[in-house]
Amino acid sequence: MASKVRVYGKAQNRTALGIAHAYMVMYPQATLEDLRKAFPNELNPDSGVKENFVYADDKGTTADWDGYFKAEDELLLMGDGKRVSIVKMWTKPSFERMVSHAKLYDIEIAKFEAADKGGKKGGFRLEYLNGYVPPVPAKKRSLWWVWLLLLLLVGGVVAFFALRKPQVVEVEKVVEVEKIVYVDRIEEIEKNFNAAKFEQGKAELSEDAKFVLHDLAKEMQKHPEVKLQIVGHTSAEGDVEVNQKLSEARAQAAVDFLVGHGGIAVERLEAVGKGSSEPLDESNPEVNRRTEFIIVE
Repeated sequence: MASKVRVYGKAQNRTALGIAHAYMVMYPQATLEDLRKAFPNELNPDSGVKENFVYADDKGTTADWDGYFKAEDELLLMGDGKRVSIVKMWTKPSFERMVSHAKLYDIEIAKFEAADKGGKKGGFRLEYLNGYVPPVPAKKRSLWWVWLLLLLLVGGVVAFFALRKPQVVEVEKVVEVEKIVYVDRIEEIEKNFNAAKFEQGKAELSEDAKFVLHDLAKEMQKHPEVKLQIVGHTSAEGDVEVNQKLSEARAQAAVDFLVGHGGIAVERLEAVGKGSSEPLDESNPEVNRRTEFIIVE
């Protein structure tokens, strides 16, 4: 796959900083947990520090120790609004591991540029390649309706216990309402994933589709009991056998991303392809091209 971002650095540690910034440009909704999964601690065992990335306000990032980048223009801004520091100390072996790992995210490294004279600190810059355009961070959707639902639920439970003795059936109602909330959320994520679309005849995930799958992974982490069957469908156009294989590949691409980048256990996911065998509207091929996220009971 062609590279999307090239990092130009003036020192090993500045280039490592540039790689982290490039990742955040490509995945602006990422959190510290996502960043640590993308570039795990074992990439840099030479430094003697426990974490490659820490919150900028944590102990060890202030003036008492100079082991992390902490200038304002060096900090990484996470999707949740928090700021993160990356470790400064990169030996040649650990830096080479970082460079090799960056290729997994279509980030390549240019040769070091000459450092500025006059004692100025080295820096980095990013270049976008092959027509790549960085995504615009999505605005967080308002979840007022969830809070309203929970408020009504809590109020109902409080009123019930105030008037009557607790009954098991009411606990079951609470569980059922919570289930409705995450079922609705997964249905919303499914719609967003289908809006991102696959290129015709291909199974590669678009950047928008990857962002949606990050949201799905977070929802599954909140509800570890949830298992999903991801089902790919195609329109009836073209060869039936080709459509069947394409639907299977698209479903598997989503599963592989959730496992590899979302940290979801593979046994909680199943990829299924149904080709063009289950159309929703035979007169509308666009509607029939879809991926379904089915909760397995």
